[in-house]
Amino acid sequence: MSARVHVTREELERKIRGGEIDTVVMAFPDLQGRLVGKRTSGRFFLDHVADDGTENCDYLIACDMDNNPVPGYRFTSYEQGYGDMLAVPDWDTIRMIPWVPQTAMIMCDLLDVDTRELIEVAPRTVLRRQVEAAEALGFLPMVASEIEFYLFKDTYDEAHDKGYRDLKPHSPWLEDYHVLQTTKDEYIIGQIRRGLEAAGVPVEFSKGEAGRGQHEINLDYTTAVEMADRNAVYKNSAKEIAALNGRSISFMAKYDFNDTGSSCHIHSSLWSLDGKTALFDGHDEHDQSGAPADNHGMSKLFRHYLAGLVATSQEFALLWAPTINSYKRFQPGSWAPTGIGWGIDNRTLGYRLVGHGKGTRVECRVPGSDANSYFAFAGTLAGGLYGIRNELELGEPFSGNGYQAADIPRIPWNIRDAIDLWENSTIARECFGDDVHHHILTMAKGEWLAFNQTVTDWELRRYWERV
Repeated sequence: MSARVHVTREELERKIRGGEIDTVVMAFPDLQGRLVGKRTSGRFFLDHVADDGTENCDYLIACDMDNNPVPGYRFTSYEQGYGDMLAVPDWDTIRMIPWVPQTAMIMCDLLDVDTRELIEVAPRTVLRRQVEAAEALGFLPMVASEIEFYLFKDTYDEAHDKGYRDLKPHSPWLEDYHVLQTTKDEYIIGQIRRGLEAAGVPVEFSKGEAGRGQHEINLDYTTAVEMADRNAVYKNSAKEIAALNGRSISFMAKYDFNDTGSSCHIHSSLWSLDGKTALFDGHDEHDQSGAPADNHGMSKLFRHYLAGLVATSQEFALLWAPTINSYKRFQPGSWAPTGIGWGIDNRTLGYRLVGHGKGTRVECRVPGSDANSYFAFAGTLAGGLYGIRNELELGEPFSGNGYQAADIPRIPWNIRDAIDLWENSTIARECFGDDVHHHILTMAKGEWLAFNQTVTDWELRRYWERV
């Protein structure tokens, strides 16, 4: 596990007083996983914000991607006046932001202004509660993820003016693992890697991916909330650095149906509470005869955890595939799974057993790069813990082409099906509580409603002249 590399509160205060930092970004994730919040001057931060936080309109975690207030939320509404919520700094998350001059960023937790209690439907709180559930059982969750994106030669303004059509990918061919092409891209990708490292987001490596202009940057694994914070900073920084260089980056799950989708593969495992002992390696476990208890090297705990993931995947799909576009990614032969089975190092399935010894873990290949990491990680932990609490039994691994498998459950075909599965899920209510269940349901229904209140380019091309 990588050590924390953030700045301390005392160091930040010294940098502000010394003039090295003059702006502090007080950021938190919205429902889409985007960073929102306020910039404050260093002076005002020290005098008024550090101890008291900032107040922000509570519609920020009850609106859609266009920042339109969505009706139906219990948490807030026009009827309730859309009041304020308090963003307070998490002092373990201070980062210097080297690509924005003299700027620091702090991730914030959201509190009720009157009670000063955590807001339960805030994405960071939703993930915190699943971590607490794991800790109550004696486990420390460790998480990493692989998020892919597309790099374009168009600027963001140019892409917008072109209606996001006829964009020019940064590579004319699939650049999976390609060193020459990624060297051509390095003036952007290298800035992102180095910027993240300097901002306290340790990077393992970058590589070209299986699309034209597609890349992946992998971050060091760590605890769940910290990993979600790193992902939020990573996605935000990649876009900012691209924009500063006259380029653009997209984390859409499927920006072009004829090109490879972008994923957010989630690697997870459970450790002892002190972080010293990995609990998924089962090579030392034996049955009564002395034979290995599991011929795949999985501990009994791991088998229950993975069984829970498989059992809840359909009902939890909204947490990994939250948009209309998410479901375009699930195509046969696309490197994105269509089935929820598990296998040994098999990339055609929803779950892949990987790693050895302390590194033994499961990779969930269902989420796309458009997933909100806080919700996606929460769904992963909730499903695994459900399997542990109920001692679910794991079936045998699938061998072969998972796209052609007829005997494994399938990922929901579209968001409407995923909404129905989540809405009727007693497991989701049990794991997340009724308020969070309702909040995520309302968010998904708002996405579906927005899509059905527009006429798409596909409809115009198909029907305008010919009906």
